[in-house]
Amino acid sequence: MNGSAVSEFILLGLSRSRALQLLLFALVSATYATILLGNFLIMATVWADSHLLQSPMYFFLSNLSFIDMALGTVTAPKMLHDLINQGNTISYGGCMTQLFFVHFLGGSEMFLLTLMAYDRYVAICYPLSYTAIMHHQRCFCLLLVCWAGGLLHSTTQLALIIQLPFCGPSELDNFYCDVPQVVKLACMDTYVLEILMMSNSGLLSLLCFLVLLGSYSFILVTLKSHFEDGSGRKVLSTCSSHLTVVSLIFVPCVFVYFRPFSSSRVDKMASVFYTVITPMLNPIIYTLRNQEVKEAIRRLRNRCVLCWT
Repeated sequence: MNGSAVSEFILLGLSRSRALQLLLFALVSATYATILLGNFLIMATVWADSHLLQSPMYFFLSNLSFIDMALGTVTAPKMLHDLINQGNTISYGGCMTQLFFVHFLGGSEMFLLTLMAYDRYVAICYPLSYTAIMHHQRCFCLLLVCWAGGLLHSTTQLALIIQLPFCGPSELDNFYCDVPQVVKLACMDTYVLEILMMSNSGLLSLLCFLVLLGSYSFILVTLKSHFEDGSGRKVLSTCSSHLTVVSLIFVPCVFVYFRPFSSSRVDKMASVFYTVITPMLNPIIYTLRNQEVKEAIRRLRNRCVLCWT
């Protein structure tokens, strides 16, 4: 472990009150079940419907659901175990693994949301050229770029972290291993490293967020002339769903990472929102406000009923 004396970390979690821990266990259990069921339903619906699967928007949406399922699985099971058993330690290797996958999946999700905004921009601003620009092969290549960007981001974070010496204390003021809390435990001056990591995570979040806002600004300008006759309402509803998801993900990330690292209860709540709440809300937002997805779910349900009968 590069000379580290610490073999495990202690996660302080969200609360030390046993009654509150049991309440949180029930809430997180329900939330995690919703994450798995909701996102799996979207994936199954898209992949079972050839019409949706051929659409770049829904192809990307199914991948977003997969990332949300994986991101929730990185943090929620460990949190549930600690809440019910009051055992809140994590090994050094487990901590580094959790940190890697949180940033790998989180970075990939940010790039994917940016790609989804670009897809909507092309579809609305260049409708005649849309099928030529966003053909299936190009969508697949762009998706690989998103995953590669997340991998590069996470590998960079991990490469900087594993060089740090840890000699105690070993208490992380969070319910999972994340960069701000881990860096603060290093037995050395980490100010320069904090700035580097802030530039990596914070600027990534901020730049993607600005690109997203720019894309949707162009979309709104393009749709302005269609508001009166109602033809732009359906597209506006889809874009508003995307903007809601984007805000739920990027605002907490910018708040947590775009400043020199400090620890506060607000940071911890932002982490809960980013890793647990948002993956649960994404399928709800997309299904409740998207008529095509709701109709495809009904068709899938009818097919399942026929298979059972």
